[in-house]
Amino acid sequence: MSLAFVFPGQGSQAPGMGRDLADAFPIARETFEEVDEALKQKLSRLIFEGPAEELTLTANAQPALMAVSVAVTRVLAKEGGFDLGRQVALVAGHSLGEYSALTAAGCFDLATAARLLRTRGEAMQAAVPPGEGAMAALLGAEPEQAAAICAEAAGGEVLEVANDNGGGQVVVSGAAAAVARAVEAAKAAGIRRAMMLPVSAPFHCAMMAPAAEVMREALGKAAMAHPAVPVVANVTAAPVSDPDTIRELLVRQVTGTVRWRECVAAMVAAGCTRFAEIGAGKVLTGLMKRNAPEAQALALNTPADIEAFLKSL
Repeated sequence: MSLAFVFPGQGSQAPGMGRDLADAFPIARETFEEVDEALKQKLSRLIFEGPAEELTLTANAQPALMAVSVAVTRVLAKEGGFDLGRQVALVAGHSLGEYSALTAAGCFDLATAARLLRTRGEAMQAAVPPGEGAMAALLGAEPEQAAAICAEAAGGEVLEVANDNGGGQVVVSGAAAAVARAVEAAKAAGIRRAMMLPVSAPFHCAMMAPAAEVMREALGKAAMAHPAVPVVANVTAAPVSDPDTIRELLVRQVTGTVRWRECVAAMVAAGCTRFAEIGAGKVLTGLMKRNAPEAQALALNTPADIEAFLKSL
């Protein structure tokens, strides 16, 4: 039974995440301390205690979620002797989760990943003035329908498919007025539900181009190694191991569509039958039930989850 690790993206954060790991395992506590040191900020206090509004800020949420995910993988290795390079076939992460996946696989060290995600979060927030961009979820829409709605509602403004999450869940992103038109067009087209999302910027669309350039420079300076296992990239939905290619795909990811449905399909096609979501929340585990109902899916984010998983191997 081939195992894949998947790593959650923004929206999975919640105050208190990872706290029971830090309380139970010294290696988890050290992970959060390393991130604090890398960022010169007591991010761990924000992760464990909130407030939620501050944790949700893009520049905080991105390194915070990565820290929780890496803490889980380190506990697996330290407490259970789990060898990711030998026991996992593929890794993938949703948006910022791709950095978590790459860090868990040894492509980035923890401090580098934390600083890259802080830079990424700040650059994405700064790319578009508040109120000028928006995102909306189209529930019950297929990607082709969503793309047609974007073409119809754009009106000369940026409006693109940002996430194809699968199971009829598509997210569109772009200029605020265009996204609002897309919501109305989706309702008129009979899409089951269309709603604006409470996000601070229009992620994964052409309006993020300034952030992509910031990341091109930051990634160009970052030390990278070959990951222990291939990562299925968001923008190609194909496995990749070459550091230079990974670097370029991470730049493209800032403005590109997160092709999550296709990423899961690629892992299933490669023989993966068991998926473990590593880190906060259970969003990807829920999506897995729609994208690969025949596969086993579980979330690993508490000491009890980890213990049960290690016993199951």
